[in-house]
Parts: sequence; C-alpha cells; structure tokens
Amino acid sequence: MGRSRRTLPEELLLLALDPATGTTAQPQSLDLGLAGAQLVELALAGRIAPDGDRIAVVAPRPTGDPTLDCALELLRRRGAPVRAVHWIGGPRLGLRQTYLSHLERCGMVAAVPGQMCGVLPTTRYQATDTAISREIRARLDSAIRTGVPPDPRTAALAALAHAVGLGKHLYPGNEGRSSRSRLRDLIRHDPMGGLVAHAVMDVQNGAAAQPRRSPGPAGRQAAAGARPAPEPARGVPMQPRHGSMARAVAH
Repeated sequence: MGRSRRTLPEELLLLALDPATGTTAQPQSLDLGLAGAQLVELALAGRIAPDGDRIAVVAPRPTGDPTLDCALELLRRRGAPVRAVHWIGGPRLGLRQTYLSHLERCGMVAAVPGQMCGVLPTTRYQATDTAISREIRARLDSAIRTGVPPDPRTAALAALAHAVGLGKHLYPGNEGRSSRSRLRDLIRHDPMGGLVAHAVMDVQNGAAAQPRRSPGPAGRQAAAGARPAPEPARGVPMQPRHGSMARAVAH
C-alpha cells in the first residue's frame, strides 16, 4: 500500500475535525470508528475478509503502514476469525492521537497548544491543507446528491461517518435531514463497510456480547457447523476514557 494514498482512518479523522475550533466531533464514538476504519482499509488492501460477522486474515503480509500492520498482526495472532464487535469494542489506547500525530507529521494538520479553564493544557488540531478536507467532503456530497453508487472506499467512509454520528456534524439542522438519511443509506453499497459500521453501532448500544441472528435457516445451519472463536466471557470492554486523549483533543 503506497503512503501517497490517505487511509480511511485518516480520512474519517479529517472529516471529524472542526475547522473553526480544531476539536473533533463525536470523540468517543470516533475512537470506535477509527478501529473499524482500520478493518475496512485492511480489507480493501486484501489482507482480511468478512466471514459472517467475523473478520478473517487472508493475507498476513505487511501493508507498509505501521499502524495498520500492527492491527493486522494482532488479528493474525488471534489464530481464528474474530467477531467485528469484539475487535472494535476492545481497548485501542491512543489510536486517535496516533493518527493525529501522523497527520501532523504529514503537514495536514497543525497542533495548537492551549488551556482549558485557564489551567489544564490542551492541544487542538487545525487543518493546514483545507483542499484535502474539501476533496473528502466532496466525495460524500457527490454520493449523497447524485444517487450514483459510490466506489467502495467512499461507501465505507460514508458508513463509518454515519456509524460514529458525524451526520449532524456534516449536515446539521433540519435542512440537512435528507442528506443525513442518504448518508445512512450509503451503508448498503459496501459489504465490509456495512459490517463494520453495524459493529460500531452495536458496541455503542451495548450489544457487543449478543451475536447477530442469521437471516434464515441456511444461515443458522452454517453458524451451527462453524467452530466458534474464543470470546470474552463477559462481553467486550467499551472504549476507556484516557486522560492523555482528553488532553490531546479538547471536546
């Protein structure tokens, strides 16, 4: 994977950055979305593939992106397909800050130090190349307004944006209601993006411990014959609140 191409986690984070305040919209759900975006990016790179509601590694060779390769190696070590909700719901210490720091090194954002309540140090991130953010937004707008099926990358980005609650940030107010509805509908155009987006929403709704029901008898028979992967006995831990993350991005 060439580093000239922005990854889905990077694009999702740029979408979430407020150009006026330098803060990220929906910061808690965004952390889940970034973990999900890594899965979609790995799938687009041909490294993983959906297996029902699970994720299977099909080609463990590195992508060339250190953060994605770390996720790929963790998936490989599982030894068996893992449920998407369990992967996304697991702790991802500092993932958002990792991507913010990368975008800063690439010159796409600039860190602006400040203080909260005049005491607590904070860091806000301002986009330095607004053309990139406009291009990402234009892809979503085009898919929403033209009705033309988007490419898998844009469809997945739309699904993730909806899943983490960016619809009201991107298309606010009553005038944006139809656009938010179309953003949600784009989820059907990419199977992997749809799987991951639903998993993100399931984790937020506390449904990670409940497997999705198969659509019919055939699905139930297939699920009965499959070997279950090891799973946590008490569900999946939600994203912890990290003090370092709160300091890194004010919200």
